[in-house]
Amino acid sequence: MESSVLNRFKQTIRDVKDFPKEGIIFKDITPILSDSILSRDVLELLKNQVNGLKIDAVVGIESRGFLFGMLLSQALEVPFIPIRKKGKLPYKTLSYRYDLEYGSAEVEMHVDALQKGMSVLIHDDLLATGGTAAAAAELSIQCGANISAFSFLIDLEFLQGKKMLGKYSDKIFSLVTY
Repeated sequence: MESSVLNRFKQTIRDVKDFPKEGIIFKDITPILSDSILSRDVLELLKNQVNGLKIDAVVGIESRGFLFGMLLSQALEVPFIPIRKKGKLPYKTLSYRYDLEYGSAEVEMHVDALQKGMSVLIHDDLLATGGTAAAAAELSIQCGANISAFSFLIDLEFLQGKKMLGKYSDKIFSLVTY
């Protein structure tokens, strides 16, 4: 069943050329959301990847990391912690600035979102260079949490994002790689 779900998953991902800028082929996961059976099956695969790991919370990265991250937290019966772009959270926050290929970005987490010693799973839809996931790890560590693993739907392996994340955890999962 796993290989048939992965095949359906990979076939359903839509390539959008020249988005968000020329030369980029964007991997669009929104068609998966239109298929409730495939979405359920993808969630089951994500859950199975982390089976047996100590996970006290799922940290989801804005915005597409919220889609399966929240569902994954419910399936694992642990809290969901959102990481958002600067200025989007209403309470006191911790922030982390990081560099992108074309500038910089800053993300935030509520100061009371994680407790010291918690083990977290960081989830996003796509692993590219690893900068955003590393920023989420840094925010989690600022709260005193430990990084159990990273979870992605897609890994753009040629961008070598796993190299950046390896210092936080050796457990870096994805469903498909390109």
